[in-house]
Amino acid sequence: MNADTPAPPSSQPPIAALEAAFLRQKAAYAADPLPPARQRRQWLDALRALLRREQGALAAAIARDFGNRSVDETLLAEVMPCLHGIRHARRHLGRWMKPERRRVGLAFQPAAARVMYQPLGVIGIIAPWNYPLYLAVGPLIGALAAGNRAMIKTSEYTPATAQLLKDLLARIFPEDLVYVAQGGADVGAAFSGLAFDHLLFTGSTGVGRRVMRAAAENLTPVTLELGGKSPALVSADVPLEDAAERIAFGKTLNAGQTCVAPDYALVPRPRLDAFVQAYRRAVLRLLPTLADNPDYTAIIDERQFGRLRECLRDAADKGATVLPLYEQGQGRRLPHTLVLDADDGMRLMQEEIFGPILPVVPYDRLEDALAYINQRPRPLALYYFGYDRAEQRRVLARTHSGGACLNDTLLHVAQDDLPFGGIGPSGMGHYHGREGFLAFSQAKGVFIRQRFNATRLIYPPYGRWIQRLVYRLFVR
Repeated sequence: MNADTPAPPSSQPPIAALEAAFLRQKAAYAADPLPPARQRRQWLDALRALLRREQGALAAAIARDFGNRSVDETLLAEVMPCLHGIRHARRHLGRWMKPERRRVGLAFQPAAARVMYQPLGVIGIIAPWNYPLYLAVGPLIGALAAGNRAMIKTSEYTPATAQLLKDLLARIFPEDLVYVAQGGADVGAAFSGLAFDHLLFTGSTGVGRRVMRAAAENLTPVTLELGGKSPALVSADVPLEDAAERIAFGKTLNAGQTCVAPDYALVPRPRLDAFVQAYRRAVLRLLPTLADNPDYTAIIDERQFGRLRECLRDAADKGATVLPLYEQGQGRRLPHTLVLDADDGMRLMQEEIFGPILPVVPYDRLEDALAYINQRPRPLALYYFGYDRAEQRRVLARTHSGGACLNDTLLHVAQDDLPFGGIGPSGMGHYHGREGFLAFSQAKGVFIRQRFNATRLIYPPYGRWIQRLVYRLFVR
């Protein structure tokens, strides 16, 4: 397809079009099951050029969907990671694709062993609304680098971005290579029920369970990126200005609508008041005002906005101290809020917040803080703030999380050479960089025997002297 020629619109109903696109991709994969590195780099180059050329239009579409989101925030949190991911995959693709030599045991010589990496086939990608570009294109990079076809289901809550992404990708890729599906829950259910060769879902734990059940009907392997309540653990001696500023950045980016945003802070009890003041100063340095501030991201829609306000009311009704950092909101710009005296009976402490609200939980000893974390479902991320190397190692060794940062938030996700993924309730499987290539590849073990076959010495009939010698050397 010519790069400037959009795909013709489909006249089929959405689910019928979805199923037809899937069959076309399966057929296209069967006709070209192992694209060479040159072809894969061409796909990545086309994607990189598109993102560079259309970044302004994409940022504008995302801002329309949110009601307000800074162009700079979209460039920082969505466009830049996509471009870095393409560059990393392109640079390392030859090494990733190269078959790996493996050792053959002495008893099986002469022979050789290799692992070769083959594309799986057709990859399904279900993208959420909070980062509608990065969480669609990021997995696509891994799928294309591994030589696959890909189908993307965009979120119905970001319709402007979904339509633009569909139109733009159709300019550079035929639909039998990359297909974008739009629609609501019915299309999403049909999408997750297709017999993909791998399905990657990013979203809530509840929807992730339904996706996994649907995939199980086809024995489709899944990667689930779900989220959860990621703690920010403040040590007894870290400078509070350092910790507060970095936690505030992680919580204000996209108004906290980030799967790896700090969900609550654990702070030594004697430092609680000082942390609250340091955090307030940090947030107001980043976002001095709320009203008419182009950098203050809105909550995506009224449903999510109402959920967050209800969580705050529930906390206040149950005895928490609610401390808004601004006098009032504006539209769906929810004032950044601290919550003190929160307990497990409150909604804020039972579900992922996904908004600009930070409960602050005091602790007396580090062991108490670690126990608090370990008594809860394993989070997607953990953030520790403290410069003592021994304590850093202790925290990492005694907690489980999908990923972690020491003295920062969020930025482990942007490291292309680190795997990204959850654990338990926060997800399963990894992608990004080489892990993405591996997730979307079949690591095929190959045993190679040429003309001479020493193994025939142990073929039946059994009981011969050579077999007894083999047993003596290699079994007993």
